[in-house]
Amino acid sequence: MFKPKYTITNRLLSNVKQINSIVLDLNNRRFPKVVVYELERSAREISTFASTSIEGNPLPLTDVKQILKTQPQNLRSSEQEVINYNKALEGLNQKLQKGSVSFSLNLILSIHKQVVDKLVTEYQLGQLRQEPVFVNDPKTRQTAYWPPDHKDVPELMNELVEFIIDNKGIIDPLIIAGIFHKQFVIIHPFMDGNGRIARLSTKVLLADMGLNTFNLFSFENYYNRNVTNYFNNVGVLGNYYDILNSIDFTNWLEYFTDGIIDELLRVKKLLPEVSISPKTEVMPYHKQILDFIAEKGFITDRDYSKLTDRAKATRSLDFKKLIDMGLIERKGKGRATYYKLKQ
Repeated sequence: MFKPKYTITNRLLSNVKQINSIVLDLNNRRFPKVVVYELERSAREISTFASTSIEGNPLPLTDVKQILKTQPQNLRSSEQEVINYNKALEGLNQKLQKGSVSFSLNLILSIHKQVVDKLVTEYQLGQLRQEPVFVNDPKTRQTAYWPPDHKDVPELMNELVEFIIDNKGIIDPLIIAGIFHKQFVIIHPFMDGNGRIARLSTKVLLADMGLNTFNLFSFENYYNRNVTNYFNNVGVLGNYYDILNSIDFTNWLEYFTDGIIDELLRVKKLLPEVSISPKTEVMPYHKQILDFIAEKGFITDRDYSKLTDRAKATRSLDFKKLIDMGLIERKGKGRATYYKLKQ
């Protein structure tokens, strides 16, 4: 049975409280859908660049953005990594928004299959490793860690997933997500893609536990700014069986929550700047429309004309802007036209 060793230090407790406070604030604020959409797209680009860069992908952020935009054919392996990671992010975000994601080993295997598609041999796709692996120090190129034997990997992964499921609602979701991330890296369950799968699966855990803003930020970005620091915190040294009983998650959990705070504060600072652009700013007269619909259920142009002295052509533009922003939708035709909040 998996029983991680860690201590709730003052720093860790303070970090958890601060994160919950920031997330609560962001979740209670409302921004135009076009703003949220742009932030989600930007977060996927940054996450894709950072998470693949951590593993040695040489493509700069500008190239990553271009690849995601143009979706070229005949991809090199570095480009395929980018396409795969972004697709996995998009697919997971869509499922999370629909509430159709259930955390399980099968989910992890399906993520792996997508992330390493066309990058590994067919028999390795979505499969736990059947061979030994070694982790080398990137500086010395000497083996620094010997993960568990492949025969023990299925049991270790099942124990980890059971720990996650059994402790939902008991242990703080941030602690659970952090423990999962490090233990996954320690187990090293796949021949390739372990880091990328760990970070994607951690995103699922965070979002699945009600932290709704996590599709707007990229904790991978924090790790990528100092990859050595990330590896030193998430990894362990030596033979797994020799160090098993001495592994302590405390320092990693402090670092893990530090990274989430850093990225959330960046997003929090960015949101007001994005929301006041001409395309996304909601003016007082737009708010009158939204407030009227919220109270009555719908609004007609005649209703709006009684709320404002704006000309008919201008009122039409007001409705169009809110439609383009994805906030309302038009119903009916001609004189029977009315507007309601978009579902």
